Amino acid sequence: MSLLDWLGITPARARDPEAEVVHRISQQLDSMDPAEARHLSLFAFLIARVAYADLVVDPAEVTEMERMVATHGSLSPSQAAMVVEIARATQKMLGPTHNFVAIREFRDAATSEQKLGLLQCLFAVAAADGVVTGPEEEEIRTISRGLLLDDQDYLRVRNAFGDKRSVMRPLKA
Repeated sequence: MSLLDWLGITPARARDPEAEVVHRISQQLDSMDPAEARHLSLFAFLIARVAYADLVVDPAEVTEMERMVATHGSLSPSQAAMVVEIARATQKMLGPTHNFVAIREFRDAATSEQKLGLLQCLFAVAAADGVVTGPEEEEIRTISRGLLLDDQDYLRVRNAFGDKRSVMRPLKA
C-alpha cells in the first residue's frame, strides 16, 4: 500500500478513452427531457424485445435498431448505439418480467401516431435480416394488443411486410 493510498489521497488518473466517450454520451442523454428519455428507452426496449423473440439477433437487426433509435430520438449514431446496447442488455436481464410493464408504460404515454410508428418499427426490425419469423410476429402481435391498437392497424402494417413473413414463404415455393 502506498503512502497516498494510506492517506486516502489518490492521484488524478487520465480517464480511459472509451470511458470518456461513454461519459460524454451519458451527459448528453441526461440533458434530454426526462419524459422524452423514458419514451425513448421504452421504444428501444420494445424493439429489442422483437429482435430477441426468435432468440437470434442478426447484425442487420442491430443496425436497424440503431438507425431507428437515432431517428426517433434525434440522437447521434454513437448515442443510439449506446441506447440500443443498454436496451439489449436490459432485455436479456429483465425480458419477460418487464415486457408487460414496458408495453403498458409506452401505451399510457404515447400518442396514437407514436404507437403506430412503433408498430411499423417493430416490423422493420424483424424484417431487417430478410425474414419476419413466427416468434417475432407473435411478439409484435402481443405488443400491438398491449398498446390497444385495433386489428385493422395491425393487419395494415403487417401486410406491408408480407413478402418477409416466414409463414408466407412455403406458399410461394
